[in-house]
Amino acid sequence: MGPYALPDGNVLISFSGGRTSGYMLHQILAAHDFKLPDRCCVAFCNTGREHNATLDFVRDCADNWACNIEWLEYDRVDNKVAVRVTEWRGASRHGEPFDKYLAGNMLPNVFRRACTQELKVKTIKRHLVKQGWKRWNNTIGIRNDEKRRIKASKDKRWNNWFPLFDAGVTKRTVIDFWQTQSFDLQIKPGAGNCVGCFLKSEATLAAMWREEPEHMAWWAKWEKQKGRRFNDARGYAELGDFVSRQGDWIFDDEEYLCQQNEGECTG
Repeated sequence: MGPYALPDGNVLISFSGGRTSGYMLHQILAAHDFKLPDRCCVAFCNTGREHNATLDFVRDCADNWACNIEWLEYDRVDNKVAVRVTEWRGASRHGEPFDKYLAGNMLPNVFRRACTQELKVKTIKRHLVKQGWKRWNNTIGIRNDEKRRIKASKDKRWNNWFPLFDAGVTKRTVIDFWQTQSFDLQIKPGAGNCVGCFLKSEATLAAMWREEPEHMAWWAKWEKQKGRRFNDARGYAELGDFVSRQGDWIFDDEEYLCQQNEGECTG
């Protein structure tokens, strides 16, 4: 079965809801006749700030490939961290998991991406440990043209597995694959799964203020409530006000935040 054969032991397939991650899931499924063993868990973490198209895409992957995908969300019960297991219909769409985290914590930022760690990585970890898993292989969708992102696990509970890197997959491979499929992720290039992510450039965030102001207002609300910013750039409310006054003003800064963080956004 080549590079997509599951390693021994428990295997977690972390599905981000993006095209590369979806391609990886498909290839692993195909290598196993679309029947994964019980020792394999496919998990998608929803922060409540995921684009609606991302949620639809995760649902479509599960439906088209007859694959069980566990939908997980950060939660708090009796003032303790918990995990909410849900599905497409019941998934949070207004930032509720993120709200619960921010209520008692500092805003994440470009140097401390607590949203990724707490709402995704640790949420999956808590879920698997509750299921009785002690150790596992963590499947990550990093391509062969993203070599600088390859890193060993810092957590003793799992080892990282990079099947796309091992298979020589590039961005072109992924694009060609989705052009042959009956469905695709309906998000504009560059927008990312997390609507309004602070790792995006001002140009992208400005476009989001024009196209999805209700999502952007959420970020502005938390900056005002915490009295801090998610990054050192212009605040969300300030940027929104600027966009409303300037209309189609074109920003010429580059995606420096995403570049500095190796293209990894919270979504």
